[in-house]
Amino acid sequence: MPDLLDRYPLTAGTYHEMLDAGGAVRPHWKPLFNQLQRSSPAQLAQRQALLTRQIQENGVTYNVYADSKGADRPWELDLLPHLIAAQEWQQIAAGIAQRARLLNAVLADIYGPQQLIADGLLPAELVYGHNNFLWPCQGIEPPDGTYLHVYAVDLARTPDGRWWVTADRTQAPSGAGYALENRTIVSRALPDLYRDLQVRHLSGFFRTLQETLSRQAASENEVPLIVMLTPGRFNESYFEHLYLARQLGYPLVEGSDLTVRDATVYLKTLSGLRRVHAIMRRLDDDFCDPLELRTDSALGVPGLLQAVRQGRVLVANALGSGVLESPGLLGFLPTINQRLFGEELILPSIATWWCGEPPVLAQALEKLPELLIKPAFPSQSFMPVFGRDLDTRQRQALAERMQARPYAYVAQELAQLSQAPVWQPEDGQLQARAIGMRVFAVASADGYRVLPGGLTRVAAQADAEVVSMQRGGASKDTWVLGERAQAGEQWRAQRSIGVHDLIRRDPYLPSRVVENLFWFGRYCERCDASARLLRIILARYVDGDDPLALQAAVELGESLLLLPEEGELRERLLAALLDEEWAFSLRSNLQRLQWAASQVRGKLSQENWQALVELQREAMSLETDDPDFGELLDFLNRLVMSLAALSGFALDDMTRDEGWRFLMIGRRIERLQSLSGSLSAFLRGVAVFDQAGLEWLLELGNSSITYRSRYLAVPQLIPVLDLLLLDEQNPHAVLFQLKLVTRSLNRLNDDFGTPREPGLAMLVQRLQHFDLGTLENPLFGTTSVRAVLDGLANMLQTIAEASGQISDRLALRHFAHVDDVSQQTVSV
Repeated sequence: MPDLLDRYPLTAGTYHEMLDAGGAVRPHWKPLFNQLQRSSPAQLAQRQALLTRQIQENGVTYNVYADSKGADRPWELDLLPHLIAAQEWQQIAAGIAQRARLLNAVLADIYGPQQLIADGLLPAELVYGHNNFLWPCQGIEPPDGTYLHVYAVDLARTPDGRWWVTADRTQAPSGAGYALENRTIVSRALPDLYRDLQVRHLSGFFRTLQETLSRQAASENEVPLIVMLTPGRFNESYFEHLYLARQLGYPLVEGSDLTVRDATVYLKTLSGLRRVHAIMRRLDDDFCDPLELRTDSALGVPGLLQAVRQGRVLVANALGSGVLESPGLLGFLPTINQRLFGEELILPSIATWWCGEPPVLAQALEKLPELLIKPAFPSQSFMPVFGRDLDTRQRQALAERMQARPYAYVAQELAQLSQAPVWQPEDGQLQARAIGMRVFAVASADGYRVLPGGLTRVAAQADAEVVSMQRGGASKDTWVLGERAQAGEQWRAQRSIGVHDLIRRDPYLPSRVVENLFWFGRYCERCDASARLLRIILARYVDGDDPLALQAAVELGESLLLLPEEGELRERLLAALLDEEWAFSLRSNLQRLQWAASQVRGKLSQENWQALVELQREAMSLETDDPDFGELLDFLNRLVMSLAALSGFALDDMTRDEGWRFLMIGRRIERLQSLSGSLSAFLRGVAVFDQAGLEWLLELGNSSITYRSRYLAVPQLIPVLDLLLLDEQNPHAVLFQLKLVTRSLNRLNDDFGTPREPGLAMLVQRLQHFDLGTLENPLFGTTSVRAVLDGLANMLQTIAEASGQISDRLALRHFAHVDDVSQQTVSV
């Protein structure tokens, strides 16, 4: 392989992680560099492809708010890890632990005696002006005095090789889960190197987090229930919330899953309320409680702060900790650390000045072209500004704004970031990119423990000076060298589980998750029924051989609201397939399916989720101004197969718990409603005795092969109706599904006290007693047959309507808890 450094840029005045000033490879990078030299471009490309495939299969995503297509954007991970020598790491870890202790003490003072403000060591404006300083939290002291359970710090290395702090993350720091996932993926792509370099493991950090939350939880001698609170799937790092919840063994909940009663937090589960003892939050401070904090928040838990105030629940990190994320505080921390602990900061902050002091403002205005200007508070709506990028007029305008509100601005030196190698498969070369590193610390019984590694973030372009995942940046795994690996990355459970602790059902299944499983099942069936009928219409429209069969299929589509009623048939078909504005289109239903699936991702197997990702990718591929009907037919064929695969995963992969039961009830109710509604409309249509019409009816009911194998004859009305209506062995028959729904609801009644549905039993009896012979030997000829068909159609329509009513009652009872709430109100 050619020398990898032939075109590697060695920029003067920049620290290169892999190379020294003379261009030689640093000692701790040599094993990695040598392996790269021994590998062919094809081998490295194969390893990078392995990373990409693992990210896709694991569903690792990062949402980009500014990108219209940023939802569920695949995570970017470079093949080459960032290497840090053991001796260098010792100083970094000591500095981070020291800084976490300092910031925890500052929070204790801000929400306690406020002596730092009284002594002039901390400007009151920086504290009280911050929207994450929460007055209602004043005087609340958390267990063990721990405000920061998890702390993160952003580091940058300057040209002299020293690490400097660029930002503190104290509110709900993200990235540790991505670091763990990066480690899992990269260590598999480079297994020999990972073993030979004796990379330090990450598992101890997460084990310590579990231990700390369990120890401090307000459990009162109970086994503590700890949950992870997420804002939901649109948050940029929602994948990490889901991933960490799985790894830590915590239920992932949203604010609507929790309720506060008598200053106690409960999780709303399908089987009732379960007390929550600790909350690991990924929700910003002021959104957490709409009663006492931000009143317009729909994400929080009303009454949460009162539960915290009375010591009934632990919240990590403590509410109000986001006040320390103001960059204006960086310049005051060295003096505060000296006052509180008598120590110099091991990791200094990059030179930062708060412009609220007149001398500082004057100096900042004088050196404006050399500085980065940032907002002092997150409530401000401007992005950081590089003074050098402004022309004279823009610079003057910025200076006037700073003079008008100096307390709202922070000036910071420009950081010349270090550069690390990234692998470029398309070039077969190494390229240099600017990097920053986020490192994490967790509170333990004897101080702060630092994650031996972290999340290294990589700039998107070669000339980029800002490292940001929101701006398209990538990531690297961070390897701290020097410890012989003795065990895997996984860690043991928090406590020993004996025979008496065995559980065979999820005791913490939120009602919201069950509701979304129910609708996931319904939308799977709805998309399948829509795809089958649209495939029938489209195929007959393209062939043009049987106008009557086409007319009947179109009329059925109209009656089921799958086709718009106005316009040319071609445009109506395209709208029914692709129009996002048409509420009943296949695309709209597929989007609803994806939405429901995203809400229950933690309950789906990896293979199940991957099938959904592939389905979504196929749907996205149809975005074209002039779609081809042949391609659309091919897509519908693949879609029906994909939906069948989802059904198989539900039957084969999922545990038969309450969530699965509601998923299957959703599928059965939707199939019953679709089958009975379609048959009812067909029996009133023009093709009830037409062979071609009966053929596509069998196709719609997925029973064509069964019919042919039984009768070896062309479709005829009586055997078709028997197969699709009365055959108790056919899962696509109305009677089969009606009995199945009835049995499922009866089981719910036994387990949850759900009222029985006597109307369904009556419908079962009516359908069972229907005599197909009345169609064979009519009393009054054609008129009598028509009357029988109309009566049958009315009964089927009644079954379809009853299905919808059952769905509504289930939702009220089990998801909205209407009955439960009424009873509790009376008891109070």
